Amino acid sequence: MILLRNAAVLDPALGQILSPRDILVDGAEIIQVSVTPIQLQADVTIDLQGKIVMPGLIDCHVHCMASNLNLGTNAKMPNILAVLRAVPLIESMLDRGFTSVRDAGGADWALAEATRTGVIKGPRIFPAGRAISQTGGHGDFRLRNDIMEPCFCSLKSGNIARVADGVDAVRLAVREEIQKGATQVKVMCSGGVASPNDPIHFLGYSLDELRAMVEEARNAGTYVMGHAYTAAAIRRAVECGVRTIEHGNLVDVEAAKVMADHGAYAVPTLVTYEALFSEGAALGFPLEAMAKIDAVRAPGMRAIEILAQAGVKMGFGSDLLGALQRLQSDEFLLRANVLGNLEAIRAATTYGAEILMAPSRYGTIAPGAAADLLVLDGNPLEDIKVLLGQGEHMLAIMKDGQFHKSLV
Repeated sequence: MILLRNAAVLDPALGQILSPRDILVDGAEIIQVSVTPIQLQADVTIDLQGKIVMPGLIDCHVHCMASNLNLGTNAKMPNILAVLRAVPLIESMLDRGFTSVRDAGGADWALAEATRTGVIKGPRIFPAGRAISQTGGHGDFRLRNDIMEPCFCSLKSGNIARVADGVDAVRLAVREEIQKGATQVKVMCSGGVASPNDPIHFLGYSLDELRAMVEEARNAGTYVMGHAYTAAAIRRAVECGVRTIEHGNLVDVEAAKVMADHGAYAVPTLVTYEALFSEGAALGFPLEAMAKIDAVRAPGMRAIEILAQAGVKMGFGSDLLGALQRLQSDEFLLRANVLGNLEAIRAATTYGAEILMAPSRYGTIAPGAAADLLVLDGNPLEDIKVLLGQGEHMLAIMKDGQFHKSLV
């Protein structure tokens, strides 16, 4: 058992720092939080007088396997090389205090199991397996050619997506990804930035195909996360039952209202566009994709205002690729500049846990919750920069009751 004494607790749901209390951890779980001293001889006791403790962070949109900015190149790497290149990226996420991440295409059950069992260091991974894309959609990285060759996108570990067309084929694709261990299903509902053949305004999949994928996910007790940029793509995806909208940079008031009415979540990913705009070309991001960035970069900031005004809850997402993943925590600053520090923090705790369908397990410090804790040297409600960088302001990082970074 680990006993943390005199910890001032940041409660994201309440939006305040609670008076000092004791936190008792047994195994991977918090078993007691008390305002009066816990009278127990623990294996380890640490006095946190003057320190703030908050729940571990949740990033709802990462690509653990995307070690290269050019996703087409990433997809061609030998399997072992693709995995080995991903390992330091995954560990760095935990270094930054992210104890849970939802992978939006690429990571699979095996990678999640590797972090769960300690084979590699990293956050708890909620994998989507391979995202599902129509031919010519935001997961089809085949070059334009005279003859459409079969897509071998299900064969390489570096692929973040697979191609499937038609109601029966997409049903099978969803069933296969879930059978392989996906905890949610990722579907490409519009064109995107990082792919060669799909302008952003393209709509992904017919309504019948979207409904079929949502039905299959629901039959398995899970949900669809939908890549969608434009208002039209967002509306049709949500009306078909898609639960979370990824990116959403071109949302309008009407589409935001549809999301609110359906209880859908948004996962904006502002930092990836800033990072690609600044460093993408130098790091090998495809030139044809660079041209798409301006269409979504500035509108993304306005989008989170529109979503907030409509009452749509927003999870934290970074969506960074390759070397740019070091900028993961900068998403806090971009959110805070528009919505304030508390909403930025809630995105990576309270709302993130709701998106993971485990609000009492993650993003909170309470009995029965996972023992995912950060000990900070400042108050992020007052200074969001406490959460930025590579974990410099995190004195301790605990995941599942084990210190990844310790005070002692």
